[in-house]
Amino acid sequence: MRFKKSISMAMASIALAGAVPALATGIGHSFFMRGSIVGKDTTGTIVCVGKADGATVGQVLDVYRVKTLPGSGYKGSGPAYRRDLIGHVRVDHIFDDHFAHVSVADGAPAVHDIVELRKK
Repeated sequence: MRFKKSISMAMASIALAGAVPALATGIGHSFFMRGSIVGKDTTGTIVCVGKADGATVGQVLDVYRVKTLPGSGYKGSGPAYRRDLIGHVRVDHIFDDHFAHVSVADGAPAVHDIVELRKK
């Protein structure tokens, strides 16, 4: 009985490991990249916001930079963070379900800053 359970667990683990590469793209986009400035090229700044996120040409996005607060946090816990509004970007061209080119409206956005649709 125990052997049967071990075999079943091993087979489930192998099946899950096989599925991970297929899921990795979606997970990486959903949790780690979405809403961030991912790079700059000759055509401008590239953000990880696209058709799948509901982006449209002409939208203005707020740009935030995350800062660690020195001396923050309780003993045994991690540091505290603050989001500072540092500027705005305008969506110029959506070239993918997940990416768009933007132009800087104001401020000085940098790679890894966070972009969000302005809430009314």
